[in-house]
Amino acid sequence: NVTTYNAMSMAIITLQTFAGMWINAFIVSVLCVSWVKKRSFNSNEKILLFLGCVRFCYFCITWVYSFLKILYQCRFYAHHLAQLFSAIQSFFSFSNLWVSAFLSVFYCIKIANFQHTFFIYLKMRIDRIVPWLMLASVLVSLVISFLIYGIADEALNNNHNSTAPGNIWKLNIKMDRRFFPIFFISGFEYVAAFAAVISSALLLLFSLWRHKHKMQAKSGKNVSVDAHIKAMKSILSFLLIYSIHFICAIMELIYATKKATAVMIVISLFKHSFPSIYSLILIFSNPKLEETLIRTL
Repeated sequence: NVTTYNAMSMAIITLQTFAGMWINAFIVSVLCVSWVKKRSFNSNEKILLFLGCVRFCYFCITWVYSFLKILYQCRFYAHHLAQLFSAIQSFFSFSNLWVSAFLSVFYCIKIANFQHTFFIYLKMRIDRIVPWLMLASVLVSLVISFLIYGIADEALNNNHNSTAPGNIWKLNIKMDRRFFPIFFISGFEYVAAFAAVISSALLLLFSLWRHKHKMQAKSGKNVSVDAHIKAMKSILSFLLIYSIHFICAIMELIYATKKATAVMIVISLFKHSFPSIYSLILIFSNPKLEETLIRTL
């Protein structure tokens, strides 16, 4: 029996899923066509391509996970599907989180002007470091997803009501305690990525202010200032959206064990909109993607 809440949730998730899949599929296709023509990728395009693939897969898994959980609850929790889909969804979610934060750090290192030895070293080596950082984000997300699978499997197997329909977090207080490591890991991931984005924005803003102060005596258009401003717009937009996403994620952890369906619908609406909106910002901040999108439309 599908309730009004379930139908509304599924409708929202479906709209967000297909919009997000279309946007990220567009990014991936444009970058792949560009690679076929040029036979080369710069570091920024590598990050955007990886981010587009991860988000496309995240939307696919999220829709299938929600569809099975809402329409086939008894079978979903009776088997190992709940644990498996939770682990897979966590893998793509954390990969998306880390790579999105790393993109802000990448812009900061590439554009900001600081004379510190370590910063200069990073600026010279960043193109070589990018593939290794993306690999590290995948490995860390994979380890965390295995941990989440193990915790969820242990919690569900030790609960006699695990086959009952309903949210996985609403079973009983004993299970809530077992899920505390998942809450802790998720909270730590969000805080660490949020701190990286804020630090990048502050460093880039300070670099822009100092550079404009040095260029006050000169007139005319300055390429470095324009690059600073363009990167700042992208990072500040991401910071605003990520702040909303961060608040929604924390609220989701708080309300996970409470029967507040209306609140969870609103939280889910904002949280799952984050990858799509940020992908649109990336499109309009990239001249190649923006030109292709306008020509396509």
